[in-house]
Amino acid sequence: EGKIITQRAPFVDLVFGPQTYHRLPEMVSKLTGIRSGSKNKRHIDTDFPAEGKFDYLPEETQSQGSSAFLSVQEGCDKFCTFCVVPYTRGAEVSRPAQDIIDEVKQLVNSGVREVTLLGQNVNAYHGRAHSGKEWGLGRLILELADIERLERIRYTTSHPRDMDEELIKAHGEVPALMPYLHLPIQSGSDRILTAMNRGHDVNFYRQIIDKIRNVRPDLALSSDFIVGFPGETDDDFDQTMKIVKEIGYVQAFSFKYSRRPGTPGSVMPKQVSENVKTERLAILQEELHRQNQRFAQNLLGQELEVLVEKPGRHPGQVVGKSPFLQAVFLQGQSDDIGKIVTVQIDAVEKNSLSGKRVGPLR
Repeated sequence: EGKIITQRAPFVDLVFGPQTYHRLPEMVSKLTGIRSGSKNKRHIDTDFPAEGKFDYLPEETQSQGSSAFLSVQEGCDKFCTFCVVPYTRGAEVSRPAQDIIDEVKQLVNSGVREVTLLGQNVNAYHGRAHSGKEWGLGRLILELADIERLERIRYTTSHPRDMDEELIKAHGEVPALMPYLHLPIQSGSDRILTAMNRGHDVNFYRQIIDKIRNVRPDLALSSDFIVGFPGETDDDFDQTMKIVKEIGYVQAFSFKYSRRPGTPGSVMPKQVSENVKTERLAILQEELHRQNQRFAQNLLGQELEVLVEKPGRHPGQVVGKSPFLQAVFLQGQSDDIGKIVTVQIDAVEKNSLSGKRVGPLR
């Protein structure tokens, strides 16, 4: 929508897409040349170039503190009917495995202890190894776990159809792979999942969860939910509430369906009214909040490994991250940042935990 953007917003000089930001210096230079000839011209570059943008980005990886995010996969081939990602990000592409390993090693050398692997469908990762074979995400995680001083590995966002056996097995075999998984289902109704073109039903999702919990019983789950998708009835929504209560989530992103221009969902019949969507979202979020608080309350008195990340709100306080991606406040100093400590949880706040140190820093 580059041309539309420049028409709606005359003050915009440059529009470029997520696949072309490695061309930014060239685009700025070109824009400067255009502006020297005419103040009314702009530059738009929203192509999907054949060359991989990661090959053109700086090799030096700057320190990101104790935790870092690393893109390993981009794009989506799923074409859910509510989503614009396949049109804006393009087809699924994975970075070569050795490039990722080398970058993680650089991050660890700069002080990073935790890496989150990113992708629009990160568990669809299939990167080329030096041997010429393709590695899935499970194999990549196994290799990263051997990097000295890398204590924690996470990944997001996943699609149920890409949870293969190798990745599920990694959850049970790799201690560094944190027991927290974001695995969106969107709806608990098979009929709505079909309309969304998710490519799986509720029972398939349920079986995936059972397999992962079988190898990692302490797994905490997060998900995405859309209420009010076109044609969603009260019974469809009840099915969503049923799966939410059955599975149990410690966190979730929940939304009212909104039309995205150019997607099949935007022109589907039986669009649900805003009032109904608002009412359903409130019911869903109330249950999700209740589950979040129940999970947090169950941690009272337990000892958790916390990665200290930054100073807290008060003097003599630091905040870190639990294995379940919760903020944990404790007494500490700036020298503690980047270290892992055992904390006994003694209080639950609205969006965080707090506790006291019961083990040495490492």
